[in-house]
Amino acid sequence: MPTETELTTWIAALKKARASGVRSVQHGDTRTEYKTDAEMAAALAALEAELAGVQGRGVLRQIRMTSEKGL
Repeated sequence: MPTETELTTWIAALKKARASGVRSVQHGDTRTEYKTDAEMAAALAALEAELAGVQGRGVLRQIRMTSEKGL
């Protein structure tokens, strides 16, 4: 299981690559190439969820909204 520092580093590298338009990321000897931005977004979401688990905070799964007419 990766450490919090490793996850933070991977997230930063993936965000940097995604923002620059590059579709491949290299960590040491491992190189990962993504075909679409959607794959990069999914990988980023998975890493952020794993980081939330390591930090002990839960992942937001539900949002409740209420409204009134004001009458």
